[in-house]
Amino acid sequence: MATHPSCLILGASRGLGLAMAEEYLARGWQVTATVRGAARTGLHELAAREGGRLAIEQLDINDPAQLAALRARLEGRVFDQLFVNAGIANDPAAPIGAVSTETFVDLMLTNALSPMRAVETLADLVAPDGGIGLMSSGLGSVANNTTGMFEAYRASKAALNTLMRSYAVRHKGSARSLALVAPGWVRTDMGGPQATLSIGESIPRVVDQLIARRGTPGLAFFDYTGAELPW
Repeated sequence: MATHPSCLILGASRGLGLAMAEEYLARGWQVTATVRGAARTGLHELAAREGGRLAIEQLDINDPAQLAALRARLEGRVFDQLFVNAGIANDPAAPIGAVSTETFVDLMLTNALSPMRAVETLADLVAPDGGIGLMSSGLGSVANNTTGMFEAYRASKAALNTLMRSYAVRHKGSARSLALVAPGWVRTDMGGPQATLSIGESIPRVVDQLIARRGTPGLAFFDYTGAELPW
């Protein structure tokens, strides 16, 4: 009997992560996705409509104990795609000298360290020819920073990109595709109403790119159109 491909999406209660879960389901995938708390979310509404193809797990990505517990619960599972969607932002106009230590640490933890911990913890659940992806940002490109602004956020996403490059070097012989994805400036709670893209203009194309790159080993940093971005 043919089996449906499966994906594990971390951070899917709303916004881009929820849209990714919905998009994979629309393409016939089995989806396991996480929410941070116990409250009912848009993901629960989606699960109620999907008749068993969407499983929901609870995870605060910044809590290593919860991450270890998730790994234990998923023991024996194999996923074709792991995607880590985690990100917070601060005041885009704040120069780095005005950013509090607490805010900077929160950004680095949520946007860089915790996503990489998740990859390190869950990667062995991904099929040998599967894919591992993380939500990055065009603002994480050092070479493309010609406008300033978003200084602490840029630093956190550049850190994520650097850490994922180190991961790729350490797993050089792996057949898995590794992806850092910039979804574009999207109208979400974080992106704001002035953003240039709707979720529907971004996320289906993000999923297109992730699926197309399965079976292509190595790391790529690209946007929702598939265009590779400079580091």
